[in-house]
Amino acid sequence: MIASSRPRLSVVIPAYNEERRLPATLETLCGRLQQAGYSHEVLVVDDGSRDGTVAAVEHAARRYPELRLIRAPHRGKGHAVKTGMLAAQGDYVLFSDADLSVPVDQMLRFPEALADAFEVAIASREGPGARRHGEPSYRHLMGRVFNLLVQALAVPGVQDTQCGLKCFTRDSAQAVFSRVTIDGFGFDVEALYLARKLGYQVREIPVEWRHVPQSRVNPLRDTLDMFLDVLRVRLNDLRGLYRERSRGDAGAGAVARGSESRLPSPEAPGPAGEP
Repeated sequence: MIASSRPRLSVVIPAYNEERRLPATLETLCGRLQQAGYSHEVLVVDDGSRDGTVAAVEHAARRYPELRLIRAPHRGKGHAVKTGMLAAQGDYVLFSDADLSVPVDQMLRFPEALADAFEVAIASREGPGARRHGEPSYRHLMGRVFNLLVQALAVPGVQDTQCGLKCFTRDSAQAVFSRVTIDGFGFDVEALYLARKLGYQVREIPVEWRHVPQSRVNPLRDTLDMFLDVLRVRLNDLRGLYRERSRGDAGAGAVARGSESRLPSPEAPGPAGEP
């Protein structure tokens, strides 16, 4: 029997102008994944950055050969995540914010959380066992108001749709993200709405989460945009854009727009080659 070359875990990191944060993030993430002792890949999806984000990933890849760079046009976090989730090869596919606001050791709990009849596991900053550190009270209040709207209109019972860490089985990732249409921050709600519509079981995992002051989220503007995205999800469903197909058909061959850069190997440092 030939052993599968597919990694056990794929980690997708969307990045836009993250040259300052990425070096430490990739050092922490790749180092800890190597220590964990199972096969993995890390995909950084550059969302059309204008700074040195690409160079930072290329530099890190000289040390970590499991690191891959995908370059995409600047369309938003949702598009970057979709691109990475559909390109990932792992049995479990997880996406996380570049600031690692949920520590890596907690991230590693998520594949195991899918062992008992669940196909999707999402980090939650609400409920027993969850802890928030350093979040301004006004942001927490705005988040809870938004969640009430989300539960009323899209995914009832889910206490936290916006924490930036979610894990999918490979099949569910392909089925869900091949249908995602929202490019901005509201994509999380759409992805969870689709997961439920397709019959996948979603599990919320309480986590310890740290607010990062340099977050690119604008509380007022982005909350309004996300509310409009929630309405768009319901409209898309009414228009039939989420029509169910068999799970075997969902996501097969679907690839979001973006180009993968072949990064230099540790033995042969140099600029990235052509795809």
